[in-house]
Amino acid sequence: MRSLLFVPGDSPKKLQKGLESGADALILDLEDSVALDAKPQARELTRDFLKETGALARRPRLIVRVNALSTGLTEADLDAIMPGAPDAIMLPKAEGGPDLTHLAAQIAVREAECDLADGATRIIAIATETGKGIFALGSYAGASHRLEALTWGAEDLSADLGAETNRLEDGSYADPYRMARSLTLFAAAAAQVDAIDSVFTAFRDSEGLRSECLAGRRDGFTGKMAIHPAQVAVINEVFSPSPEALARAEVIIALFDANPGLGVIGLDGEMLDRPHLMRARRLKARADKLG
Repeated sequence: MRSLLFVPGDSPKKLQKGLESGADALILDLEDSVALDAKPQARELTRDFLKETGALARRPRLIVRVNALSTGLTEADLDAIMPGAPDAIMLPKAEGGPDLTHLAAQIAVREAECDLADGATRIIAIATETGKGIFALGSYAGASHRLEALTWGAEDLSADLGAETNRLEDGSYADPYRMARSLTLFAAAAAQVDAIDSVFTAFRDSEGLRSECLAGRRDGFTGKMAIHPAQVAVINEVFSPSPEALARAEVIIALFDANPGLGVIGLDGEMLDRPHLMRARRLKARADKLG
C-alpha cells in the first residue's frame, strides 16, 4: 500500500469521495474524527459501506480505525463492523505486543461469529502515540500473525508529552518525533512488516508533502497516510518505483542470478553485495504487487 487515506466513518459524502480518490487503502475512522455521540451512527455507516464496497470488483483495501483499547469502546466497534468483513483493523495508541495479541483474540472470535476465514482480518498498529508505546516498539515481533504494518503518529504523541508543537520553524520534526519515526522503522523491520509513514497535516502544501514522501521512501517507508484526497496522487507517485529504479533493480537481480557463486558484483563502476540485492528484490516485489 502506497497511500492510506483517512475518511470519517460518520460521513457518507466523504466515504464516497474517498472511494473515488485513487488511494490504495481507505482508513474508515471511528476514532478521532468522530465525536463520542456520533460513534453509534458511524459504526452503522461504516459497516454498510464495508458491505457495499467489499463487493466491488475493483476497490481499495478497507481498513477500520477502531477506538483505543483503553477507551472501552473497541469491542462495540468490532461488534458493529466485523460483519462487513474489513480487510484490516487499525489500532490507535497501541502500546506493544500484548495490545496486539489482545486485539487479535477479539478479532478471531468475531471472525468465527461472522463466518469469516480465520486470520483474514489483518492489523495495522499506530505504535508511537504515547510515551509508553515508544518503550514497547521491540515487542511487536512475533506478537500476532495478523500484523501487517506498523505506523507512527506525532500528533497524539505531542499531546501525551505535553509539547507545544511537534515541528520546528522550518517544518521539520523536532527531535522526539524524529526518534519515534526512526524507531518505528526499526520495529517494522524486526517484525518483518511494512512501515507506513505518518500524515502530513498541511494538506495544501503539496511540495512539503512531496519532500516528506521522498524522505520516507529514502529511509525505508513503503507508503504514507493521508488526511485529504488531494494528497493521494503525490503519495502514489513518490512511492511507486520509477521505471529507472525498477530497471536497475532487475539488472542487479539478473547479475546475481547469473553469478550465484559471487558475493560481490560490479555494475557501472560500483561494487554491489547482498544488501544491494535485498533492496533490489524488495523494490521488484513492490512493483509486482502494484501491477
